[in-house]
Amino acid sequence: MKKLLIATNNKGKVKELQELLKDTGIELITPADINLNLDVEEDGKTYTENATKKAIAFARASGFISLADDSGLEVNALEGAPGLHSARYHPKAGANDADRRAYMLENLKDKPRPWTAHFHATIAISVSEEEIYVVDGNCYGEIIPEERGNSGFGYDPIFFFPELKKTMAEMDMEEKNRLSHRAIGVMNALPILKQIFGL
Repeated sequence: MKKLLIATNNKGKVKELQELLKDTGIELITPADINLNLDVEEDGKTYTENATKKAIAFARASGFISLADDSGLEVNALEGAPGLHSARYHPKAGANDADRRAYMLENLKDKPRPWTAHFHATIAISVSEEEIYVVDGNCYGEIIPEERGNSGFGYDPIFFFPELKKTMAEMDMEEKNRLSHRAIGVMNALPILKQIFGL
């Protein structure tokens, strides 16, 4: 059976992608499963460049078909920031998710609400260096000034769905896996994965 490597060291992303892909009939492996310690510099100018670079690097290093994602939060009041730099959105090196959320709220506090925003995910699948597939997913909401919820990671506690009256961190995994940018990206990738794996 062909295996699919989830090309990330981010534990939150690994868990989410495992959950999203669990019923596909594809055997999933993680870098930890094969003792692969690979850090790919995300220096692309687009989500597609970063996701593609990661997918190719992990496929090359492992010999497995690899699925990588590059994602970001784009806040309209911040002119699309943090965007590509969402995972590094803080002036201090070594900042964690909570630091980045606090920094974002500090930058938003004098701007008029609602602070509309969307999460974007680009998913790249590398079968080889020549055979690469790319799809996107988006979800829309707004940033709220107080953290709510304990699940998820990153900006989930301040990303609010007005129609559901809850943040991404207040959703259970099942709900998040229907509505998140990554979930929509994976849904868009499923026909490609089925074709690659002959399902």
